[in-house]
Amino acid sequence: MSLLIDIKKKVKGFSLDITFNTDGEYLGILGASGSGKSMTLKCIAGVETPDEGRIVLNGKVFFDSEKKINMKPQDRNIGYLFQNYALFPHMTVEENICIGLKLSQKEKEQKINQMIESFHLTGLEKKYPNQISGGQQQRVALARCITYKPDVLMLDEPFSALDSHLKEQLQTGVLELLKLYEGEVLMVSHSRNEIYRFCKKLVIVDQGSSVLFGDTKQIFKQPKLYTAARITGCKNISRCEVLSAHSVRIVDWELTLETEKTIPKYIKYIGIRAHDFQMIDIIKGKDEKNVVECSVKKIIEDVFEYNIFVENKKIKKADSNNDILYKVKKDEWDNRIDKENLYLKIPEDAVLLLE
Repeated sequence: MSLLIDIKKKVKGFSLDITFNTDGEYLGILGASGSGKSMTLKCIAGVETPDEGRIVLNGKVFFDSEKKINMKPQDRNIGYLFQNYALFPHMTVEENICIGLKLSQKEKEQKINQMIESFHLTGLEKKYPNQISGGQQQRVALARCITYKPDVLMLDEPFSALDSHLKEQLQTGVLELLKLYEGEVLMVSHSRNEIYRFCKKLVIVDQGSSVLFGDTKQIFKQPKLYTAARITGCKNISRCEVLSAHSVRIVDWELTLETEKTIPKYIKYIGIRAHDFQMIDIIKGKDEKNVVECSVKKIIEDVFEYNIFVENKKIKKADSNNDILYKVKKDEWDNRIDKENLYLKIPEDAVLLLE
């Protein structure tokens, strides 16, 4: 399976400029709300028409502005799971699954029974969408998509309509159900956790443009770009000045960082994820490199961890840009020996060098 996207489209107050290609591995499209993720799917499906570019799936040209090709949506063989699932309210579960299925009555019944069993919908066949839960509605919509054996399956914010306490359980269930499908899968989300769990490849979209494409885990590990670091959840990003091939001044934190790896001259920002700091004792703190002696400004408690907002103790003037967020497990924080002083070490493998 291969999918090539290279399109541009202008709408009122917004420009879409998306480029990526994938080869059969689940692809995630990650970006903030309004960044152009859903518009990209609509262009692939043929619901929206790009101004220029190409869309090609497995050698089949869906759209080519130069060659004047624009295949009709119904000819593209695409399964599209909308955010609200788009079930027909006046149809039962089994009717929603098989609507438009061009088979004999016997074959249709066999197909429905197969999908009902595979998607764990037994007993719900005669119920209407308003009589079943959000998770059950999602399974019905997914079953309907897969029934037609589409060449590509597109999931648009598939968990956004679900209660938070159901999401993790349903995500696991959907991963299992997708094993029944053998085609290309694209998933749009503003949730980095969903993308990380589902997708091997990732496109970062920001303000209508695809800014980064590659292996999902590698992008999270080293996002390379300021925008990508923000979108993948890095809370601590500072302006920087490269001093030498192995040292950099972190401007907002008034700290000089030394590294064994070479720092390119074009690096403009340094990022540290909130979980990646190491809390060390006062003796080590005075001797080791890349250690910040911190003043605690604020602590916000979550269920399993604390959000500790700190700043470099050597900073004379308080500023919101100076804040560093350190996330730590409750027991680790509560059981620390030195409760008067806080030293945070920045491990070299935690440093994000950003353009």
